[in-house]
Order: sequence, then structure tokens, then C-alpha cells
Amino acid sequence: MTNAGFQTVAWAERTNIYEVNTRQYTPEGTFTAFRAHLPRLRDMGVETLWFMPVTPISSKGRKGILGSYYACSSYRAINPEFGTMEDFKSLVREAQGMGMRVLIDWVANHTGQDHEWTETHPDFYLKNEDGQFYDAHGWDDVIDLNYRNPEMRLAMINSMAWWIRETGIDGFRCDMAMLTPVDFWMQARTSLEPIRKLFWLAELDPLDNPDYMAVFDCAYCWTWMHETRKFIQHPAARNLGALRETIFRYVRLVRPDARPAWFTSNHDENSWNGTEYEKYGVMAPSLAVFSCTWPGIPLLYSGQELPNHKRLAFFDRDPIQWSHELQLHRFYQVLFRLRLSHPAMQEVQQSPGAFMLDHDQMAHVLAFQRCTDQATVLVFLNWSDHEMDIQFNGLRNPGVYQEIFTGAFADFGINGTIRMESWGYQVWTSGEDR
Repeated sequence: MTNAGFQTVAWAERTNIYEVNTRQYTPEGTFTAFRAHLPRLRDMGVETLWFMPVTPISSKGRKGILGSYYACSSYRAINPEFGTMEDFKSLVREAQGMGMRVLIDWVANHTGQDHEWTETHPDFYLKNEDGQFYDAHGWDDVIDLNYRNPEMRLAMINSMAWWIRETGIDGFRCDMAMLTPVDFWMQARTSLEPIRKLFWLAELDPLDNPDYMAVFDCAYCWTWMHETRKFIQHPAARNLGALRETIFRYVRLVRPDARPAWFTSNHDENSWNGTEYEKYGVMAPSLAVFSCTWPGIPLLYSGQELPNHKRLAFFDRDPIQWSHELQLHRFYQVLFRLRLSHPAMQEVQQSPGAFMLDHDQMAHVLAFQRCTDQATVLVFLNWSDHEMDIQFNGLRNPGVYQEIFTGAFADFGINGTIRMESWGYQVWTSGEDR
């Protein structure tokens, strides 16, 4: 698979992405109120902020009181619910000044029913036999754009360019990217690259849409999400070998300089399918460890550091209930620091980046190592209801290791043994930079 000459920006090599639900993040639901959380998020190790759509929401067909973020009425304005354009620009500048990057959510497939284009450019939309705007995917608050219209394509690209120039954003998260023709994304990225090198995150699964990975730098692992949910919820049918095979399907199908996005929650999952604890229960923490240690990019959703056990309303105000004690702040801080600082976490093109470790509990434990010649990250995930000893062999860098969460030390040879709790996780590191 070729990448049409596109290259992922260098800063994304070890990044993580934190999704910001501005409406529900604070009692005020504004950009200005969210800014108070930037130091905390930076201390936790957040590298990239992805803001759900910041554009205004259509009134016609609106769901709930405030409507869906994904039914915009203009591509070149700010939702007044969140503040002003200057508020957003200030937020971007402050985040970038702290060393973070900023993505905005871009909804290219459809608009809200009273988007300004419906008046100025009705030919930008698909129409049914009765000459009416419509949506082909079951969303009754939006209408589909017509990608056979070259003028519409240019207007869309010009709007994206406007955000780059006006606000200095670092990239786009592209909503339901597979519903928009891949040649449009090729056209858009080609047109926008001269303005600024951006990061492109696609809401699609590369296993189902491999051709889109010629354009995008990162895409969702939906198949993995669904299979791990089945794994935990159907004990009699658990097959860890099948999960391993799914992991390597992503390794084989994602181009060398693109990355899979691993996640346990996001705005859709939380609101419609349940929190990560509803879906995964005791498996949720170890899945988060996997997301942060296997090659790729971890996605974190607003409130997961609490942890948040609440489904957030989608169309109305429903603020996250923050507390003084964020139980998982250090958990993610440790994982994000490991990704950023350990030499074995560097991702090298044309390399799988991680190697499964041979051991005697293959039916229950996922174990892998990431290595340089002199340093290793060793990960054990016990995906079973049983406490057990694990005897492993084939460690590439024998020596003294330290477990990143407990601080414990162990001297491992090529072969070794560890003991694990049910649904437990351990991450051991060696090398001078551990």
C-alpha cells in the first residue's frame, strides 16, 4: 500500500490523543472554563487535544435542547455555546505554548438541515426524487453533501484551510471518514499540505477501509474494540489466540508510517453503548495498558482519568462530575511518560514494533516485548479470572527490570517467572532510561 507521498508529522511518533467534550467538561461548558484544566492534563502527560466539533449547530431538526455537535450550520464560525472565536484561538495558543497539539473534529459527509449552504449553494447537496435534501444513513438531523460537485469540494477544502490559517490548529479528526470519497481526502490533504503539515485522524477502521490509509495517519481500531468486548462478555467463547490474530491484522494492513488508534471509550461509545466499565468491567484497566504500550496511538476520552462511570448525555447539558481525587491520573501519567521517554517505545518503519513473548499461559495471558539492542519494555496482561504464575522464555534483553506501577525490581534471565492477579497487568522496563 502506498501513502501517495504523505508522511506522518514527526511529533506524532509517540503522541497520545485526549478527546475534549467541551459541552460536558465543565459546568460552564465553555472554552474559557476548559482552559483551567490544561495544566492538569499536561501534568498527566497529554500530548494532543482533540476537540469535538467547535462549529455552530443547526436549529432545524435539532435533537434535544442543544443539538448534535455533528449537525453544523456553518463551517467558518464558532458555536456560541462554547464562547467566541477569540476564546478558541486563545485556548489553542495556550495549549500549544504548553507543548500540546490541537486537532478539531471535521464533519465532511453532511451538515445540519439549515446550514448556510442550503441557501447559498443548494447544489452542494444530494437530493431525493422529490428534490429534497436528505441523509442516507439514518440521521434525521443532518443532510448529505454532494461530492460529485467539484465546487462543493473546493468550498470544503477552503473552509478547512481557513481554520488552519485563522487558529493554527495541528490537524483534523475526520468524522465518519469512510462516508466521504477517499479521493476527496486525497484532494484535501494535497491542497492543505503546502499551508502546514498536519496530523490526520480518521474515524474508520483500517481493516474495513484499507484504501483510506493512503491518506490518513491514524484510524480507529473498531474491530479490536468489538472483539475485546465479546471476549469479556462471553466467557465460554473466549479465544485469546483470535485476539492476537486481530492485533497482527492491524500490523499487516496499516502502512508503515500510519498508526492504529486504540481506545476503550469515546463520545459515541460512552453515550450510546456505555462506559468502558459497562462494556469491559474488570478488563478495562488492562485494555488501557495495552492501548498505551502496543504500537499505535492511544485515544482517551474526557473523564476517563476520574474514572467516569456515567454515560454523558449527547444533545443536552450533562457535566462531568470532577472530584479532587483523580484516581487514574497517575496511572495514565506513568503510561504516557513511558511512551514518551523509553527508547524501546520508538516506532520504527518496516518493523512490527512489538513481539509476542512465549510463555506457558498462552490461553489466558497476552505478553509482549518492545526492544532496542539494550532496552526493553515487557508487558503482561492476564485476561482471565484466575491468579496464576507465568513462566516465560525468549526474553531478548535479560537483566534487572523495574515494574512501572509498583516500583518493584526483578532480575530476569532469558527465561523467568512472574505471578499475576486475575485481570491484572504488569509493565517491566530495562535499560538506562527506565
